[in-house]
Amino acid sequence: MTKSTTTTEWTLSGFGDEISPDPVVQIAVLQALGARHIEVRSAWNINIVDLSEAELTRLDTILRAGGMGVSAIASPIGKVDVSEPIAVEVGRLKRAIRAAQVLGTRYIRIFSFYRAEGTTPESIRDAVMVHMRALAAEAEKSGVILLHENEKDIFGDIPDRVLDIVQSVNSPALRLAWDAANFVQVGVKPFTEGYAKLRPYLEYLQVKDARMSDQQVTPAGEGDGEIQQTINALRDDGFDGFASLEPHLADTHQLGGFSGPVAFGVAGRAFDRMLLEAGVGTK
Repeated sequence: MTKSTTTTEWTLSGFGDEISPDPVVQIAVLQALGARHIEVRSAWNINIVDLSEAELTRLDTILRAGGMGVSAIASPIGKVDVSEPIAVEVGRLKRAIRAAQVLGTRYIRIFSFYRAEGTTPESIRDAVMVHMRALAAEAEKSGVILLHENEKDIFGDIPDRVLDIVQSVNSPALRLAWDAANFVQVGVKPFTEGYAKLRPYLEYLQVKDARMSDQQVTPAGEGDGEIQQTINALRDDGFDGFASLEPHLADTHQLGGFSGPVAFGVAGRAFDRMLLEAGVGTK
């Protein structure tokens, strides 16, 4: 990836399981793109919250041997109906926290719950806030930071509701991951409609784009996600955090999106070109 002559550098990462189920292959492809960090959602086709202690230790050994740090745990927490008992999600969060401790990261990606068909976001707001406060309280006890992702069809899928969550929960353990493609897929112009109000809470960048016309995910810069404007604004605002490639270019499966090594490389190089345009380097 880029080595800019400017003083602005972001830390490049990526969803390893979008490349391969095998962490060794994940490391090789990410390092070929210049990344020295990985975002862990699954390994060996096992979700991060379902890995045993022995499997976590094995994964940590592989990553350390490969010289890879972990940018975040990409957990599925909150990607369930809000009617599910919160104790279940708190229990899964504890497993994600353990994974974060073993793998050496303070960030855990979460979501803000689905709702039953035919119900409105407004009808579940209070339940969502109760659930999100419980998750944030658990995170505070453990010293980790939850990153809310604006996934399509959860409560926090549009900027106003994302803002409602982070302001209402009002916890230092709850911050935001920015996903432009997900905003596009719910009809939002990400930078135009969301950046100014959400920037004070934005701590992590997930990199994928999408077209407004058909919601198809694309490499960065080939959709309507206003990614170049967002990169430029983050540069000017002094952002210096993680930018994590999540291309979703080939298929989806039960663990999340998938790209494969070739498509993942295409996505990485597309993002690289946008960073070069902005004068942003990577490390």
